[in-house]
Amino acid sequence: MTARPRPPVTAQHGFLKAITRWVPERLRHPRPSSRDTALARWQEERSDRSPLSQALDAVPVGAWDWNIHTGELLWDEAMPLVLGIAPEVFDGRIETWRRLIHPDDLPVVLAQAEQSLQEGAEYLVRHRVCRPDGTVGWVAVRGRTIVSEGGAPTHMVGRLWETTETLAALDSVGRAMRHMSDGFVAVDADWRILYVNDQAERLLGPSAGLVARTLWDIPAVRVPGLESQCRKAVADRTPTGLDLRLPTDGRWYHLRLIPVPDGLTVYLTDITERRQAEAERAAVERAAAERSAHIGELTAALAEALTAEDVVTAAAERMLPLFGATGLIVQARVGDRVRAVGAVGYPQSFLDRLADGLPADTTGDRTLRDHTPRFIASPEEMAAEYPGMAELAALSGKRAWAFLPLMVAGNQVGGCVVSFDRPRRLTGEERTLLIALSGLVAQALERARQYDAEHSRAQALQRGLLPRVLPSLPAVTAAARYLPASGGMLGGDWYDVIPLSADRVALVIGDVMGHGLPEAATMGRLRTAVRTLAGLELPPDELFSHLNDLVSDLGDDFYATCLYALYDPASAVCTLTNAGQPPPAVVHPDGTVYFPDLAADPPLGAATPPFETTELKLPEGSLLVLYTDGFVESARRDIDSGIAQLAKAITASLDGTPGAGPVGHRDAEAARLDRLCESLASALLPAQEQTSDDAAVLMARTHALTAEDMASWTLPEDPIAAGQARDHVRHQLARWQLDDLVPTTEMLASELVGNVVRHAKGPIRLRLLRSRTLICEVSDGSLTTPRIRRAADTDEGGRGLQLVAALSQRWGTRYTFDGKCIWTEQPLPEDPR
Repeated sequence: MTARPRPPVTAQHGFLKAITRWVPERLRHPRPSSRDTALARWQEERSDRSPLSQALDAVPVGAWDWNIHTGELLWDEAMPLVLGIAPEVFDGRIETWRRLIHPDDLPVVLAQAEQSLQEGAEYLVRHRVCRPDGTVGWVAVRGRTIVSEGGAPTHMVGRLWETTETLAALDSVGRAMRHMSDGFVAVDADWRILYVNDQAERLLGPSAGLVARTLWDIPAVRVPGLESQCRKAVADRTPTGLDLRLPTDGRWYHLRLIPVPDGLTVYLTDITERRQAEAERAAVERAAAERSAHIGELTAALAEALTAEDVVTAAAERMLPLFGATGLIVQARVGDRVRAVGAVGYPQSFLDRLADGLPADTTGDRTLRDHTPRFIASPEEMAAEYPGMAELAALSGKRAWAFLPLMVAGNQVGGCVVSFDRPRRLTGEERTLLIALSGLVAQALERARQYDAEHSRAQALQRGLLPRVLPSLPAVTAAARYLPASGGMLGGDWYDVIPLSADRVALVIGDVMGHGLPEAATMGRLRTAVRTLAGLELPPDELFSHLNDLVSDLGDDFYATCLYALYDPASAVCTLTNAGQPPPAVVHPDGTVYFPDLAADPPLGAATPPFETTELKLPEGSLLVLYTDGFVESARRDIDSGIAQLAKAITASLDGTPGAGPVGHRDAEAARLDRLCESLASALLPAQEQTSDDAAVLMARTHALTAEDMASWTLPEDPIAAGQARDHVRHQLARWQLDDLVPTTEMLASELVGNVVRHAKGPIRLRLLRSRTLICEVSDGSLTTPRIRRAADTDEGGRGLQLVAALSQRWGTRYTFDGKCIWTEQPLPEDPR
């Protein structure tokens, strides 16, 4: 399909004469092989022209003529160049032009054209164009309607040029300030002139003689009341003005004084008859410039909005001022219901009425049901058209409303109500703009809804990978906090508290490097692996060797840091192994805080076994604080400064706080530690501070076993050892007043010691621990692991471990530095203490 050639400009086509004066002659007849080469050729041909002519030719402009009766559309040869399409794409039909308009912009374009035809107003619109190559461009279109002798519209003619919202706003502001027909003066907070535009210089004098002078000291505007008017405008934050006759040209001007955050702006508008039309056009241009700037700011703010609250804030701050509105309600569809997600400018009593949703058959309810905007100009109009809304409208405190559906791709995502403190009838242009802006709000709200849903799922996943509740254990009282990074990014920080045999407990904290779903999944795998390896009762260094192999097998891009602290309440010794984590804080009962010097092994996945271990003897009631790097390191401080700040925060938080209490007060101790976690998190990571890394902190108060709760004996490597073990058990349990457990404990000790005598080697040791359970341990020098086997009916042995398992609540084996230990646990009938 080829473009129809444009007819010559003759008397029969006089309607094109209006266009030719808008477009430079040589610009209307380019013959480019491509858009870029054509532009380059124009610039070369006009290099010797005056600066003004070159400026006018800098942007190509296309001209068009639409026959309203026939639907025929004529283009000049510049139109395909401006639109970035091949000439043969256009066939002269208005339907083809409509297909080039972006679908989301088509309603606004049609509404603007309809308004121009009905009211005879200027046609001015900006919209996107969908090119055949898939790209999208912005254009601005300006035109006017030509009518017949009878007053009926016959043609619409105009021009079109490429633009963007940002460039259009900047261009409009530039024209409105420097070259606009009104004089413009900027005054600072000290009432001294900062800037005057060209017109102000012509009226008041050269800028060199004006800048830095006090406004009311300028001879041309030295009139009574100017100073008081300026001060009143700034004090009340309300624009004001006055009329005066300037001696420069003897004409009357209106001085409009507009307060701004850093001073005052003054407009000098010619209000004589001869200049009235020019003044009106200048006002229109100023309004267009401000509107374009507000729309650009609104678009940028909505693009950055992450949550529904962000969308409401952006719309309230940047959309309401465009129309002088004072109230905004944004509603979102959740399932089958629509609920308000944010409101501005309404009393709380009104918002409480809307908490359960919109009443049936109200203005807003109908708008949501039929997707049709509604504009109510006054309370009287509301009462006449919607009698059931009178009470609710009065409660809102508003006097005019615009009810707008929020639609995205034909689907309703919510609704929007813009309201005014005074009766207000919106013009057709204002209604069109409101509808267009509601589309931007709808898209931002839908993005925010998807973000909120994704953020909620991510947080649920993160919580599911961490312990829901920390166990209550005899050896430690623990508390923890996890703080996600700003923006809700998934992280790889984790912590855990793992109970082991003999009341020992493992405290673990770690961090998978990076953010995102893969890192969170890796964190879950590592936490599971640590619990599994800890359950095998492996020493910390050997556990880290297996964990390092696991991380290495994940790939070269995966690394993790981890700190493993094994606390034994019988010896009050804490054994630590560290792979890349910052050192823990140790707080003694007297409040002394220090950070032990641990061996600096590389992170898991980059380390080479063996791993170093460090043993710390902890006084009763000591506090261990484990944390990830995100807890102490941020963009505003390095890790060393963060550790120092952590020490100060611990000291300040513990000042005057009692240390560990008796066992019966463990719940109170847990509550104190929980408050301490919250205090440290607030001190190092304030809620208002943006963080790029997630963080975790785990703290545990240690509780050692007393000498009265432990008893141990060395036994001979002889069959009499079983009898001695029974005697020791019987006498010790009598001292502990655990007579009910004597028979089963004697049997357990006798069986375990007999197995050592028959199948293992010495030295043989028997130990009893009294805690929440009764623990019976038998140690030997053999590394063989006992296993339960199924004994046949005729076998005379092989049932010993089956008996141990039947008599115990739990039992197991752990390896020691010189052999192994078989342990059993029995529940206490009651707390004898």
